[in-house]
Amino acid sequence: MTWGTLTPSSLKSLKVLTESHGLSIAAGDLRLLDGQWYVTHCGLLGISERRHCVGIRTALEKQFSDSGLGRWVFKATVYKHPRSKGFVGYGDADPSNVSPLVRGAEMRVAETRAVNRALRKAYGTGLCSVEELGWEPKTFGPSDPQRPSSATNNNGHQNGNPRLRDRLCLLIRQHQLDANLVKAYAADSCGTPNLRDATREQIEAFITNLADWAAKDRPGLLCKLNSYSAPHEVNP
Repeated sequence: MTWGTLTPSSLKSLKVLTESHGLSIAAGDLRLLDGQWYVTHCGLLGISERRHCVGIRTALEKQFSDSGLGRWVFKATVYKHPRSKGFVGYGDADPSNVSPLVRGAEMRVAETRAVNRALRKAYGTGLCSVEELGWEPKTFGPSDPQRPSSATNNNGHQNGNPRLRDRLCLLIRQHQLDANLVKAYAADSCGTPNLRDATREQIEAFITNLADWAAKDRPGLLCKLNSYSAPHEVNP
């Protein structure tokens, strides 16, 4: 088993996913990262093929894209049947939210993310896709001797466990927040000059509060973030 011994909850989730969507571990449809299942682009395309999807259309959102900065936004529309009005999903990518392994390919990553979101909406797949993560964490078994120690670089930026960074990136994309303003707010909230100086516990508490605020009062959160728009720089 790639991930060592699975927990009862992980096995239960896996059973539901394989039975309801026909997803297969052997086919590369699923990945287990930090104890959570994620669907892959391959897995989503397999679902669409089995459900006889009639087409997928993608389009570059030029008004939100900037080739000079490597920032791209795509719109994807999935058509489940000939008379379908389509299920729409958006995907964005820039150098700050893609894996170092695919730097320079942000346009393709953005298109893939848009397609994944549209497919997840069309076929009721509640799982986040691997490609939507800020970068793909390394998968370790529970007894893997090379698993990084949680005591090293507790904020999770450099210890091979970017779970907190990915959660923050997903929140920013999900609620369409300004990444730079969020970083500035995070550093201020953690009481550190730079976000990288904050402890893992501080960042985790900030992400929890940010998610709660965004869900309950996004306008209020935007107002708070805009207060950090004064010209000052916070390192990621």
